Amino acid sequence: MSFAVLFPGQGSQFPGMGADLFAERPDLLGHRADYILGWSLEEVCLRGSEETLTRTEHAQPALFAVSYALWEEVRARLLGLPAAAAGHSLGEYTALAASGVIDFDDALAVVAERGQAMADAADLEPSGMSALLGASLEQAEDVSARRRAEGGRLTIANVNAPGQVVLAGGKDDLEWLEAEAQALGLRKVVRLKVAGAFHSPFMEPAAARVGQALAEVPVHSQTFPVWSNVTAQPLPAGRERQLLVDQVVSPVLFAQTLARMAGSGVELFLHIGPGDLTASMARRSALSMSLVIPGFLSRNPAARGEPCRTEIRLCCRYRPKTSWISPSRDAA
Repeated sequence: MSFAVLFPGQGSQFPGMGADLFAERPDLLGHRADYILGWSLEEVCLRGSEETLTRTEHAQPALFAVSYALWEEVRARLLGLPAAAAGHSLGEYTALAASGVIDFDDALAVVAERGQAMADAADLEPSGMSALLGASLEQAEDVSARRRAEGGRLTIANVNAPGQVVLAGGKDDLEWLEAEAQALGLRKVVRLKVAGAFHSPFMEPAAARVGQALAEVPVHSQTFPVWSNVTAQPLPAGRERQLLVDQVVSPVLFAQTLARMAGSGVELFLHIGPGDLTASMARRSALSMSLVIPGFLSRNPAARGEPCRTEIRLCCRYRPKTSWISPSRDAA
């Protein structure tokens, strides 16, 4: 069976994420990561407050590091390479690191700079993001165009799944959106708890800094194709840096990416990383696809070689649990 791996983006973090991984992979999540970041990853993830972890400059590198460490645990147990990979927003960096395009240390440093740059850009003026629930992409485009015609700066930031489009704009734009929602025919508008208008022109100062950081990073050949958030197509060799810069100020076309991956012959999505937001997007965007969310993969010698009872047996040797993926409140 042809499978693709998916990695989550900001918003999937939760206090305590990766608790088992910190013990299993100190080579990735210990002093090495702390040296690159200039702060303790374990302290922020396991003992820090939710507010501290949610800060953009912490959430992005923390999610990247924990997701990549889990990938390394899963990769050693896969029966073959993925046919493709994708990640939501910062998750694209995890996908590229998993594919060998950017080394872990370099990717962590760039993601840390990206998170700080986006946080700094968000501090320049009040801005944010709102999700339109139940709205089509065409409806979201019409709403944002109408606001821009009035002098506003409302733009599409994320196309997460059918019926879930996120708009980004200034404080006045989001207040207008909420006040006019009924007149605009919008079923529900939800203000997101984010620092600013990510994936929009508000992030242009951050894009410049990301470009500078990426310019110093060696880029290697992909061991499997990684799909771009910007184009919803596989990243062409040699354009990885530019498309990552463009991603900071461009809509994340995740629903289109997932649907096209399914149409390309991928039969199963393997979601790797904290939370289940990205997995939920996959369920809604590619209805015919199978989805597996592996967590803790048993190291019990008695389990070695034992076939799994779920679809993960098609690409992974060991039975999955969930302690490395979802907080207990999300566990089945």
